[in-house]
Amino acid sequence: PPPPPPPPPPPPPLFFFTQKPATEMLRSLVGSEMCIRDRYEDMLFWRKFEDKLAAVYIQQKVRGFLHLYNGQEAVLAGSLHAMDLSKDKMITAYRNHVQPIGMGVDPKRVMAELYGKATGTSQGLGGSMHIFSKEHRFYGGHGIVGGQIPLGAGIAFGDKYHGSDAATLCYFGDGAARQGSLHETFNLAMLWKLPVVFICENNGYAMGTSVERTSNTTDIWKLGLGYEMPCGPVDGMDPVKVAKAVDEAILRARNGDGPTFLEMKTYRYRGHSMSDAQHYRTKDEVAEYKKIDPITKVKELILKKKYATQKQLDEIDLRVKDMVKECEKFAEESSYPEKNIMYDSVYEQDNYCLLYTSPRPRDS
Repeated sequence: PPPPPPPPPPPPPLFFFTQKPATEMLRSLVGSEMCIRDRYEDMLFWRKFEDKLAAVYIQQKVRGFLHLYNGQEAVLAGSLHAMDLSKDKMITAYRNHVQPIGMGVDPKRVMAELYGKATGTSQGLGGSMHIFSKEHRFYGGHGIVGGQIPLGAGIAFGDKYHGSDAATLCYFGDGAARQGSLHETFNLAMLWKLPVVFICENNGYAMGTSVERTSNTTDIWKLGLGYEMPCGPVDGMDPVKVAKAVDEAILRARNGDGPTFLEMKTYRYRGHSMSDAQHYRTKDEVAEYKKIDPITKVKELILKKKYATQKQLDEIDLRVKDMVKECEKFAEESSYPEKNIMYDSVYEQDNYCLLYTSPRPRDS
């Protein structure tokens, strides 16, 4: 009898990125002179904005927790390139000060919210971890680790139910990837082909615990393979690479092909929060990662490609500093909310028995 046929070759990995050509929109943006300059100014402003927050936190003008985004700005910059801000939505965790600014929220109102002032995005009631803007489709800001993951899928479900081609970008950290709700959400998102892009911003540490100490695999993106979800790693320190990956994922969502899971390899230069002594890493490690600071690398590219002169970059720096001063002044001069605002935001009943001993007129 003839010999049995050889076994078929193993199939190619089906769930990596296809690296399709960028859409026309992305081609017109990524790498263009104006685009690179704009992204540089945006990232520089976000960095300086949060540097100011760190300074006023030490002065106790901002209270509670404060989780800063320094070092991870390329993830947001690249994502915004690929999004359609007229319809796409964003939801993230508690490291959420600059994302709403990128989505179009007035940075003065974000600063005021951190100050706890009535002019803030949530009238001063949300604070650092709960920035929110329905108008600009930014849905938080969530203090519960991983709590935003099923919510992001729910927002995408709403868009699909109503026939919208909008996509939702749902961000979370490497620590949140350990939550059981992630797996429940991944399963339903694939089952229902929801238009959501799950983005894990892996900065190496869940608070002070490294990924190596909490996971059998350090490639978090591989969690998507168990659900046959398109997934893969992305250089989160390069805004152009981020933009290309997110563009492909959003296109997949718009076409009705369901979710994507991206692991952004990034790094934070400050502690988990302002109270973090950072005993879990060395200063040399931080210094090494600062050599690939996305803001510095984009600045070097601008000068190399002659997209701007050093004098023009200095003008951008001054403009950014002035904008941060305006935000600080606005927050400092704004008033604190009236106490009744807090109660009215929690209790619907006018004369709630645990709060009031006599009826009072409801504020208009």
